[in-house]
This record gives sequence, C-alpha cells and structure tokens, in this order.
Amino acid sequence: MAHYAIGDIQGCHTEFCELLERIAFAPRSDTLWLVGDLVNRGPDSLRVLREVMALGASCTAVLGNHDFHLITVAAGIRRQHQGDTLDDILAAPDRDELVAWLTTRPLVASDGAFALVHAGFLPSWTVAKALGLSAEVQAALAGPQAQDFLAVLYGDAPTRWSDELTGFDRLRVIVNACTRLRFCRADDTLELKEKRGIAHTPRGFVPWFEQPARRAKGTPIVCGHWSTLGLMLTDDVLMLDSGCVWGGMLTAISLPERRIVQVPSRAPRLAKPFG
Repeated sequence: MAHYAIGDIQGCHTEFCELLERIAFAPRSDTLWLVGDLVNRGPDSLRVLREVMALGASCTAVLGNHDFHLITVAAGIRRQHQGDTLDDILAAPDRDELVAWLTTRPLVASDGAFALVHAGFLPSWTVAKALGLSAEVQAALAGPQAQDFLAVLYGDAPTRWSDELTGFDRLRVIVNACTRLRFCRADDTLELKEKRGIAHTPRGFVPWFEQPARRAKGTPIVCGHWSTLGLMLTDDVLMLDSGCVWGGMLTAISLPERRIVQVPSRAPRLAKPFG
C-alpha cells in the first residue's frame, strides 16, 4: 500500500493521468492526496473532476482558491475571469453533481503523520486546530446558509485571525488562510496582496512556513498554491506546485519516503502571472 500526494493540477488532465500511470497508482490499495486547485486555467478541468471523483475513497482532495472560484461561479455569485477555463464544467450534464461533490471537500486533512492543505497554516494553528476549523467551513457549505456564505466569501478582511471571530468573518479568514496564504505575521495577521516570491516579502511579514513559533511545526505539511516558489521540500513543508499549467511539471511525492516523480506539462512555457 502506497501513499502519494500530487500538486496543483488545474485542469491538466493528460499530465494527471500520465502521472498516475508513472506511480502505478492502484485505487484499491493506494492512497492519493491532492493539494487543491483541481480546476481552471488548464485545458480539461471537466475530465480532471470526473477522474478524481471516480477514484472514490482512495483520494482525498482539499479545496483550493480556484476550486472555490468554480463553486461561486456555478452558484451565480461570481463571474468568470479572463483566462478561466470553466465553461466545460458549467455546460456539462453532470455539472450539479460535480459541483456538489466539490463543496463537500475539506480545507485540511491529516493522517497523523502528515497534514494536507492548499496554501498554509497560520502560526497559532496546530494541525488539530486547523482540522477543526476546516470542519466549520464544511458545515457551513453543507448548511442552509451556504449561499449566503458564498456571497460574502471574497474579501481580505478581517486581516487577522482570532478565536473570538464569529459568523462569516470567522469563516472567511479560515478560507483565506487555507487557500490564499503566503505571507503573515507572528500574530496571525495575513498579507494577501503580495503574490510574488520571497524576495518581495512585505515589511513586517515572513512566508507563513518561516514563522519561528509556528505551532504546527513537527508535522510536515503537504501543500501547493505558491507556484512562484515551485517545488520546495523541507523537513516541515512539502510544497508541490511546480507550475504544470504554466508549462512546468506536475509533481507527485511518495509519503513518507519523499520520492519525487514528475511529468512535463503539455502546455507551452509561459510566464507565471501572480495569483
């Protein structure tokens, strides 16, 4: 029985299937983690969603910012952006089933040895704390106020996490941290405007994984999101977004061995936009 994690797929279906073949993934015995951003910008988001759904319980996928974008567009709350590639999903006969499945995905998962999230954790969050906060968002997405929540999901405020936050403000900070985080302060203040690399770190902030008092230290976190940094492996962070959608690579890692397997993108090499 093997355990693999794969970075941001973003509609790159051909590369995803090739990578599954390269690692000889067996759904009946193996486990697969996906770091989110299953869809958008790549050429075949519809087939990616169908492929991942078909993997059933062998696959755990967390929500990324592009996945939330699809959910809100499908709900009629947001419009597509220039460069979005969601039309195939929105026009599909199984659209409602696909989007409903996506809304049941967590923000955070853990097997006890590793944790999985799209972007990162705030400094005060332990893995157990993050799992509990993820459950709060899942409950909101499944509850009677889901549409109201999605309608106010977007925004950068509040800019700082507090256990005292309530309502939609609380949920928004949880989603922002788990799906958009790059830089933060030690007091759990998020900086969400700067999307470039570490050389552009805003004054007073550091990359979330470099916070010295980060409480989740000791549990390696599997994540993606920050394609500007590319593949980055440390003792505590396994960052797997190697920019497949921009002509880079799609990356898989075996856990706990940390053996890397990659396939090249079929897309032409493009400059990565920030965001």
